Amino acid sequence: RKLFDSKNFKRIINKNVFGKRGLILKKGTQDKKVKKILIIAGIAAGILLTAYIGISIYFMSHFCFRTKLNGAGVSGYSADKVLREWQDEIKNYKLEITERDGTVDELKGDDIGLELQWDDTVKNLIKKQNGFAWINRLFDPDNITSYAIVTFDKTKFDAAVKELNCMSDKMQVMPVDATASEYDKDDGFTVVEAVDGTAIDPDSFIKGIEDCIYGLKENYDISKDGGYIQPQIKGDNDGLKSAVDKMNEYAKSVITYQIGDDTDVLDAGTFGEWLEIQDDMSVTIDTDKILAYVKGLEKKYNTFGRAEKLATSYGQTVTIDNNHYGWKIDEDAEAEQIKNDIEGGEPVTRDLNYKYTANSHTGNDYGNSYVEINLTAQHLFVYKDGSLVVESDFVSGNTSKGNGTPTGVFGLTYKQKDATLNGENYSTPVSFWMPFNGNVGMHDATWRSTFGGVIYKSRGSHGCVNLPYSVAETIYNTVEKNYPVLVYELPGTENTAAADKDAAGTVISAIDEIGEVTLESADAISSARSQYDSLSDTAKSYVSNYQALVDAETYYAQLQEQAQQEAVQQPEADQQEVQPSADPQAPQTDGEQPAADAGTQ
Repeated sequence: RKLFDSKNFKRIINKNVFGKRGLILKKGTQDKKVKKILIIAGIAAGILLTAYIGISIYFMSHFCFRTKLNGAGVSGYSADKVLREWQDEIKNYKLEITERDGTVDELKGDDIGLELQWDDTVKNLIKKQNGFAWINRLFDPDNITSYAIVTFDKTKFDAAVKELNCMSDKMQVMPVDATASEYDKDDGFTVVEAVDGTAIDPDSFIKGIEDCIYGLKENYDISKDGGYIQPQIKGDNDGLKSAVDKMNEYAKSVITYQIGDDTDVLDAGTFGEWLEIQDDMSVTIDTDKILAYVKGLEKKYNTFGRAEKLATSYGQTVTIDNNHYGWKIDEDAEAEQIKNDIEGGEPVTRDLNYKYTANSHTGNDYGNSYVEINLTAQHLFVYKDGSLVVESDFVSGNTSKGNGTPTGVFGLTYKQKDATLNGENYSTPVSFWMPFNGNVGMHDATWRSTFGGVIYKSRGSHGCVNLPYSVAETIYNTVEKNYPVLVYELPGTENTAAADKDAAGTVISAIDEIGEVTLESADAISSARSQYDSLSDTAKSYVSNYQALVDAETYYAQLQEQAQQEAVQQPEADQQEVQPSADPQAPQTDGEQPAADAGTQ
């Protein structure tokens, strides 16, 4: 009353109730109007309060508006009504399970031992709700879950579920995630939509069915209710779409290999299948597939290690194994370069990355600039751009001591002036050192006066190719690092003149060793004669002291004759001492005998 009598309250009522026109009533008139309004408002409030309290009391024994129990609508239901209705439903309960293709499975209540629990569970659920909060339910529905109202036999349930068609092995087809398509030259890479499968998600499926049973629902759609294993990546996945865009950027890369006169092209038609989308939607390039591609290039373009054919300066073609020269792709460097080129997304034209290089991709990889070394002939040729620069005899490794120069194809390791060659028992300075196979190389050998022939067989080097000074200098000024060196043997190309001279030299030495001829010189003379007779006619012409052998043989024959005469004269002298008178019939002699035939022994 104090509030109603206040001037401020009356002013507010006057302004808001009687309008903005500012109708001014007399004080008495205003008081009557206000009291009337207040009386009406109080009556209305009382009615509303009574209704609110009544409804609240009702919902103390009934479920509130917009309430569901285990998914079933129970608004305004008492506990008894819920149990009666559910009891009727349980008698003929059947759950229809709809598969993706429309096939319908059935799960009957009798098959799983379905029963209703007649206890205070439902009443207790109603008591838990706040009856005075029923107004809130008008705006906020209540979904109550309780697994104590309906029960079933778990063993029977498991057996019945196992027999469902959707649980058979043939129906367990896994879904396929959305992914990128294969590369198409017109469309590039595109998003391939996910494919739903029919494989059951056990946890979701079982829970979905149990929820239906507890709420006595009659339908369960596996697709709509989430009972299938779902694709993890759908076609609208932003990460997938970004990955496909990245792959299309990579597809702009085209690598054109210019290898001599040959051209090879690597584009997305080939490397498209190397691109992979990872779990985090990043795009990677399969390095194993890159390496496999590089190995294919190696089979096509590598020549290192393959036998080489050489059309020799002798008109014959030889095949040389032990090849340490040629083209060899650097696998790691080329694989890394390919990866970088693809990620660059731009066309590039380039050669391969090589570990070892050669002169030419066309024909023989050594081209027309090389050193040709014939160990059999002990002769070499040096060619530059197809023209002969120099040729010369040489002395190679001593084969009698196991130091023979190895055959093969090599690249000059380096070249050096004024080097010192050190070995186990030697240290030799040379002016021009050109190694091509480890410590084996070409160099000048000023300590030698002759080259070629068969010197190498007994008086050869430790393995190097010994050359005249001027020849070594010319070669040094012609070659550079990795200059091809082809070393081979070719029977039938022996240097016969040099061999004959060498053989003749041996005979000359044998004749010189005869020395002063005595009766003890028979073996030395016989050996020299035997060696001389075994020579070819050409080699015999090189025996400069042959006359000494003839003279030795003649003098030795004379010595033999003299010795024989002396042997005959001695018995006669002894006989004359015993018989002073000679036999008149004995023949007379002057002590001379016919000289032996020269050249016989």
